Amino acid sequence: MILNASGCLDALEAPEVARALDAFVTKTVTPQPREGNRPVRIAETEAGMLNSIGLENPGIEGLLSDKLPRLAELGVPLWVSVGGFSASDYADLCAVLDGRAEVATIELNLSCPNVEEAPESAAEIVTAARTRTAKPLYAKLSPAASDLPETARAVQAAGADGLSLVNTIRGLALDERTLQPRLGHELGGYSGPALKPIALAAVYQCYRATGLPIVGMGGITTGLDALEFMAAGARAVALGTVLFADPQAPGRIRRELAEELAARDLADAEEVCGLSHRAGPVRVA
Repeated sequence: MILNASGCLDALEAPEVARALDAFVTKTVTPQPREGNRPVRIAETEAGMLNSIGLENPGIEGLLSDKLPRLAELGVPLWVSVGGFSASDYADLCAVLDGRAEVATIELNLSCPNVEEAPESAAEIVTAARTRTAKPLYAKLSPAASDLPETARAVQAAGADGLSLVNTIRGLALDERTLQPRLGHELGGYSGPALKPIALAAVYQCYRATGLPIVGMGGITTGLDALEFMAAGARAVALGTVLFADPQAPGRIRRELAEELAARDLADAEEVCGLSHRAGPVRVA
């Protein structure tokens, strides 16, 4: 199962790319519209990119009245990513989305590095959200958590149905001439190939800690990358930074993943999930 990472694909501008996914994840929506952070918002780095968008979005009413009906026409399941600044924000968003048939799953963005952290813990937010919706809830967690497996266990106990691992990690890029921050907000969320080992570790640890369904993301650019995330414990993968350079990545990575499975005489992705936790090497034909 291949998704996009929230905020990394404008499905209305590139519907053919969205239709190549198994589900489309919206940009994070907040209770009220947000203009986001001041420019500059994107900075390329040696092995990825920094972004400081700041959750720019039309607010929940703008999503429901304008974008959601058009996204539903894509014909793929819709995941809505929600964010807020208190547990009640998340709960209210989930209550509104609970009655929308177009919404298949709600992803709780608990870890955006470009806005102030919500004062409540991840578990408190999940608890509040769970009381307001029966839809599947996926908790999106930060790789910077002091004890990520413990956080994963806490959101599982609070009612999360799955995990999205991982969000970006905070980073800084300096202008080589002025030695000043290149981003207007100074710090940004780092993504790209260099994030992959960190994200793999997060998936591996949280799969072992919880057994929950996991969407793995962070530096995936090839079918082999996707296979590794699945072996670490992911049931699905999400593509992020790669979509900016290669909009056709979903189809390409799907084909490459099929080739990697065939080369190892593996029937399907379900057979791969958690394989790294089981004894015995897998031989490549």
